Amino acid sequence: MRYARFEKDGTIACGIVEGDIIKVIAGEILGGGAPTGETHALDSVQLLPPIIPETFYAAGLNYVAHIKEQAESRGAKPNIPEKPDIGYRANNALIGHNETIVIPKDATDLVEYEAELVVVIGKQAKYLSEANALSCVFGYTIGNDVSERTWQRGDRTFWRGKNADTFKPMGPWIETDLDLDSLETTVRLNGEETIRFETNNMLFGVERYISAMSQYLTLYPGDVIWMGTEGKSPQMKHGDVCEIDITGIGTLRNPVVREGH
Repeated sequence: MRYARFEKDGTIACGIVEGDIIKVIAGEILGGGAPTGETHALDSVQLLPPIIPETFYAAGLNYVAHIKEQAESRGAKPNIPEKPDIGYRANNALIGHNETIVIPKDATDLVEYEAELVVVIGKQAKYLSEANALSCVFGYTIGNDVSERTWQRGDRTFWRGKNADTFKPMGPWIETDLDLDSLETTVRLNGEETIRFETNNMLFGVERYISAMSQYLTLYPGDVIWMGTEGKSPQMKHGDVCEIDITGIGTLRNPVVREGH
């Protein structure tokens, strides 16, 4: 089932996506709200980030080719992690499907995307094993981890290189019925495919991450975990359109503008 959060005529609501319509539900997505009987054409609403997380987690380097590419760009030897590492991102950076990524006017040209599978937590969880880690998962969506690389490398934290407003597109909805092993991620920049990879070909999979995190952190309904990306990410510039497609979920599309244009 696909759950979306959307705005229509100034009102924010949630609904179930079926084909080209959205069936409004009562309350929030994780509240188990029943359909109200109201429907809208999908193209008549503005899709929003499907959930605003209580805590916004992001996996560290989690695909081998991406780790090697990042090391090569710095002229360094690849350092393959031996265990899952988790970081945090900021809700202010979230935008939805078809919303605009805004590059700050003083940013350099080193602005890149990263296509990521996003895990949405549906149940409070602590001390999970890998075998039962997926028991707390509500569903999955798509994230675009936009990064200003000069800021990312030059600042002491990721506060603006990763978390500037609009730098975290997420959507278009949450898919609850998904086979992780069957997924493929495809990215297109201005309609041209730039990378394609097996989504679940991670250094540490969803089960491993959730289990490792839950030994120290309580996961709560609405938390999200962005699972990292593969390969090299070309730069984005003013006027570009970035599309990320993950099999079984859909496509997250966002145009790009530079502030001041």
